[in-house]
Amino acid sequence: MRLRRTAALVAALTITLSGVAACGSGSGADAGNAAGVLNIGMPNGPQTENHNPFLPSSSAASLGYKWMIFEPLVMTSQVKPTEEGKPWLATEWAWSDNFRKLELTIRDGVQWADGKPMTANDVAYTYNLLKATPALNINAIPFGGATATGNKVTVTFTSSQFVNQVDILSSIVVPEHIWSKLKDPGTDTLKDPIGTGPYKLKTFTPQTVTLTRRDTYWQDLPQPKELRYTSYNDNNAQTTALANGSSEWAFTFISNYKAVYVDKDPQHHKLWFPGTLAIHGLFFNTEHKPFDDPALRRAMSMVVDRKDIFNQGEAGYFYPQVTSVTGIPTPAGDAFISDEFKGKNYALDVEGAKKELTSNGYRFDGDTLLDKTGKPVKITLSNPAGWSDYITDLEILKDNFSQLGIDVTVDKANTDAWTTNIDTGEFEAAMHWTNGGATPFDLYQSMMDGTLYKARGEAGTNGNWGRFRNDKATAALDSYANAADDTTRTEAMAELQRTFVEQMPVIVTSAANAGGEYSTKRWVGWPDENNQYAPAQPTLLNSLDVVLHLKPAA
Repeated sequence: MRLRRTAALVAALTITLSGVAACGSGSGADAGNAAGVLNIGMPNGPQTENHNPFLPSSSAASLGYKWMIFEPLVMTSQVKPTEEGKPWLATEWAWSDNFRKLELTIRDGVQWADGKPMTANDVAYTYNLLKATPALNINAIPFGGATATGNKVTVTFTSSQFVNQVDILSSIVVPEHIWSKLKDPGTDTLKDPIGTGPYKLKTFTPQTVTLTRRDTYWQDLPQPKELRYTSYNDNNAQTTALANGSSEWAFTFISNYKAVYVDKDPQHHKLWFPGTLAIHGLFFNTEHKPFDDPALRRAMSMVVDRKDIFNQGEAGYFYPQVTSVTGIPTPAGDAFISDEFKGKNYALDVEGAKKELTSNGYRFDGDTLLDKTGKPVKITLSNPAGWSDYITDLEILKDNFSQLGIDVTVDKANTDAWTTNIDTGEFEAAMHWTNGGATPFDLYQSMMDGTLYKARGEAGTNGNWGRFRNDKATAALDSYANAADDTTRTEAMAELQRTFVEQMPVIVTSAANAGGEYSTKRWVGWPDENNQYAPAQPTLLNSLDVVLHLKPAA
């Protein structure tokens, strides 16, 4: 199983928060749960202690507990990407100069866990820290600088940040009086994390991290008194813990989720996996003939049974099916689909695919497809052997492509070798994911941005793993990111969709998700299809919002 590491997106609902510090009593937290404990799990194996909230490799990020200790300026969410974020440590924010300047109003009355006040100076320090420390600036935001005056912070950037605004607004804040004393914030192990969140570190072991509720917090105190994060060795161990109730909240792939999880306690065992604006799909190495031909890629897309991939490969819940021919997940991306493609969905069409091929120089020798040079069309689809959902997806694709006379081999690869081959372009086709954001820009950039191109054999690929090059796509991405008005941006997004449909650099099958499994036996108030106030994934920043919504079940 792969977890997409993406920045959080724009939030679903707006709430009004008090401008003064609040000391919540937490009364009622023990009802139905004598210890007031919430048990959270992830299948990430033994952890090495590091509570640095900026580093994706830290235990705090891996298990998600960083969001209970440190807080964002704006609470953003992947569920409703077009809606405004919730005010959090910032009460107001405004962009100007075509998203090259950001002004924030910082909430009064917030304290760090050590009792010192959180101020605008801490916010400005955090942004300047990211500018000065590339290892922490994982989104490569081109900061100009940040200054504080009173409760106001002004941040400048060297280029338009329309496509990065969510990453910037959802940034956490760290205390200057502690972090300024670190020798190297990019590499130092943070052992005593001090944040503005409602929890603080109690104990750490490689298997379990325990947080305890602070006595005071600027909002009403959350009901759970203690959060216990357990890192299980693998998906099976995590699933067993969910099934027997020892884990109450997790994000893991369960191949037979109804039988092994839901049916163990159908009244209380729940899950919700909403799609987000990122995708999973078959990336072609577009420099490998004959798959450099968009006609062949289009025809192959026409025979893919995406419903089968969803129901079998993704167990009918994990990665939602993508239906729009634009490759944009819906309903999250409905607002971005151009008029040209509204209502146009993928449909199985074997005969249409064959006509597409024969009209573009391909021919059939019995049941074998021959390319324009007369050679049989062959392709190897590769993914790591342990990624069971992807391997099932590849087997389905093999069967689909056989209908066009394509000879397909499924390579169940070694993970390290596969990762290296993807990075250096030494592959023919593979299931992969894209980045995600508040708009489809990120997913299209991951598939079609020529500025990310790396020649075959060159390492360091960060997007465009298929080595796709198209001047129209690259220009449209640049136009979208730097447009001075919405009309230009809308035109650029339409061009990106048009290029994707015509060129088909990736066969999009599934949307990424922001889901989770949870139990309502001891705690209620979880997000779900009917109450989409936040994603259900315990490693996203919204996990704090979820915990603040929880109430004892009794």
